[in-house]
This record gives sequence, structure tokens and C-alpha cells, in this order.
Amino acid sequence: MSRVAGLFRQELRVVNIGLEGFAETLEALRVPHVHLDWRPPAGGKTELGAALAVLDGHFDAVEEANQEAFGRICSAQPVWTEVTQADAVIPALREDVVLHAGPPLDWERACGPVRGAVIGALLFEGMARSAKEAERLVATGRVRLEPCHHHGAVGPMAGVVSRSMPVVVVENRTHGNRAFATLNEGLGKVLRFGAYSEEVLVRLRWMGDVLAPALRAAVRASGGIDLKQIMARALHMGDECHNRNVAATSLLVRELLPHLGRAGLGGAAVAEVGEFLRRNDHFFLNLSMAACKATMDAAHGIPHCTLVTAMARNGTDFGIRVSGTRDRWFTVPAPRVEGLYFVGFTAEDASPDLGDSSITETAGLGGFAMAAAPAIVQFVGGTPEDALGFTREMAEITFGRNQTLTIPALGFGGTPTGIDVRKVVETGIAPVINTGIAHKEPGVGQVGAGLTRAPVECHAQALLALVEEERAG
Repeated sequence: MSRVAGLFRQELRVVNIGLEGFAETLEALRVPHVHLDWRPPAGGKTELGAALAVLDGHFDAVEEANQEAFGRICSAQPVWTEVTQADAVIPALREDVVLHAGPPLDWERACGPVRGAVIGALLFEGMARSAKEAERLVATGRVRLEPCHHHGAVGPMAGVVSRSMPVVVVENRTHGNRAFATLNEGLGKVLRFGAYSEEVLVRLRWMGDVLAPALRAAVRASGGIDLKQIMARALHMGDECHNRNVAATSLLVRELLPHLGRAGLGGAAVAEVGEFLRRNDHFFLNLSMAACKATMDAAHGIPHCTLVTAMARNGTDFGIRVSGTRDRWFTVPAPRVEGLYFVGFTAEDASPDLGDSSITETAGLGGFAMAAAPAIVQFVGGTPEDALGFTREMAEITFGRNQTLTIPALGFGGTPTGIDVRKVVETGIAPVINTGIAHKEPGVGQVGAGLTRAPVECHAQALLALVEEERAG
């Protein structure tokens, strides 16, 4: 009797690997079995599989570089130290330049919300007297567009920053670098969603004339506000510090209030600022983004490192930057956002994915920390179980867990941190991002919120580039 024939004369216990259909047959025949959900690495794509093998050949160098980057991320200490005019800390804005979210973008390819926000910025600066004049200035090259990320800045949604806008300055006191972001305007018709009506411009002027000086006085008097401490506490209070910032904003206001009261401002100004902060649950978002930018920039530019240091979108392209390939962008068309829409709007009205706010996911917050914020699913769709599932899934494509930012619902485990392009390509698991949705036309504003994924394809481009660098020595 052959060994195979003997095998079928005893009770079978089967491990089924790969195709689930075989397991279904075993189930129907009541054969004890375990199904292993396995797929070929990189979806069976030969070129990518070979690239993964090349990097495996440099395992020690890659591992050491990734450990260095991960350590810098976890040890970062972002502190809000100043509020100032943008051109005081971003020299490029002293010329005719406007910054925008995402990878580099020409005006001809700019989506509606970016166009609307650029128009609004030029009207706000007095560089144009009408929308048509503003468009002409950019179309003829008299005003240039450059990415926020190239100047140490980040901006939510359209992400537009112009010379006289007030920005927050966040210092990474562990590593000595800085990052900048505009002040959050609130929801609805706001510049970052591409709206530029008179009410938008009036609010921007008030933010420059009243809000910024008040916050500057309070922040200086405080000696600096520890943003990481606020984010860590907010994760324990139901925020994920991207789309939900209710707790973080409240904690921030508690830090600011005593200093606002002692800043020598008029009672009316303090009342106006207090009312603005009370009505804006998202005020902390821009500070969270600047904190994450300061955190991730410290891990950028490490040779052999395969960790992502920026994910950003401009409504036309989705791009990532990877530590080991320095300032090179890897881009693909921006994906759509699956989400919930305000009354009167549908998916047909929506712009593709947009904004630098995915720097929060890059740093292990936002969609990566959704297990901390089950209430967010009411805003972006899904269930509390989905929120837990997203965080667990992201742990499969990250280097480790940041134990300085923990999640109660997962036994106080750290947030999954350090997206590794090798793991994204090998597993096919795309980083999840929760985000707002802008109207596709300029001048309208926000129409909803939802979830999207960072395309695997740009991670595959980065993987191949890393292999080129290894081969080049």
C-alpha cells in the first residue's frame, strides 16, 4: 500500500492554504480543517516580488534604518510655540508664491477646490480684485504654486497658504526641526474647501486681526504648549486627532484660557476668541497636522529606510514620500472618498481625495487610531467594530506601535506607526484615511466626510526606487 493510499485510510486533519473554495468543500464533507487565508506576496506580480527579495538581501541595513526612523517618530516632542505671519517663517512666500496641499501641481491640472482656495487667497491678499483676475495671475505664471510640504508646512484640504495668513509654529524639541500650519477656520463655507465668498474673506481678516494676536499672546505667555501630551490624552477621550478633535480642542482651550485672560486683551476680544473656539470642534486639527509634520520630518532622509514620511493629496494626484528616497514623490491619480454626504449633495458632487491632513495617518493617528474613536463612524460611515478592525489591520503594514500614543479599547496598545512600503506591497493592504469631502467645483465648500485608501501603486513605485538606490550603492 502506497503512503498516499494509507493517508486516506486514517482520519484526516487538513490545513487549506489559499483558495477558500477547497475549504468550503471540506466543510460540506465535515472534514476537520483549518483555512489559512494566504496570497502570493505582492499579488503574484513578478517584478514586485523580485524587488522585495532584493531588499531582503539588505535586511540588516534596512532594519537598522527603520529602527532609527521609528525611534525618532516615537521620541518626537512637538510643542506649539508661536503664531506669526506666514512669510515670517516661510521665505518662499516673500515672492509671488502660494502654497497648496499634496504633491507638486500645475494650475491646468488643479481641481476645483484648489482653484477656489487659490482665488480666495489672492483676493484676501489684495493681489487680485476678482476671481478672473486671480485665475489669470496663476495661469500666466505671475503667481507660482508650490507644495506646502516643500516648505515645512501642511494644510488641510486645499491647503492653501499665502504670505500674510497667520500660521502656527510647532517645534520638535527632541530633534530641533519646525513645522507650520494655518489656523483652522471651522466647518462649512471655508477657504480650505475651496470657498471664497465675502463671508470667507471677512472671517480670514478677523482671524488675522483678532484671533492670531490673541493666540500669539497666550502661547508666548504659556512658554509653549505640549501637543503630544494633548494628543495622548485625546486618544483616551474618543478622538483620533484627524477627523475628530472634540477632546483635543477642549484640552487645548483649557491650556489657553488662563493665558488669554492675563494677556491684557480687551474683554470683547477675549469673548470673540472664546466663542470662536467654543463653536469649532476641529480647531485642533491644524495643530495636530503641524505636530505630525514636525514628527515625521525628523524621520525623513535616512538611507535604506523604507518607512513613509508623508502621504498627501491635491485633488488630482495622491503622493507619498519615503525616508530612504528623500524628497522624491511617488504619485498616482487621487482616489474617490466613500462617505456620508450633507443634505442636498451626493457622490456626484464630490472632489477626489484632497489635503495634507493624511500626515496624521502617516504618524499613526487618524484612520490608524480609529479604535480610539468609535463615535467617528457616525461622521464617516461604518460601525464601531469597523473602527477596531481598521486599527488592527494597519498594524499589519507598520513597523511597530507607538507606546506614547495608546488606545484604551486595545488594552492600551500603541497606535500602529511607521508605514513600511514593503509590507504594503507584500500584503496589498492599503493605508486607510478618514477625511472630509469637498465639492468638486470652486467656491462651494464641504459636502461630506468619509474613508479612502492610499493607493498601493504609489508604494510599489517607491519600492522599486528603493531597490534602484540599493543597487546604485
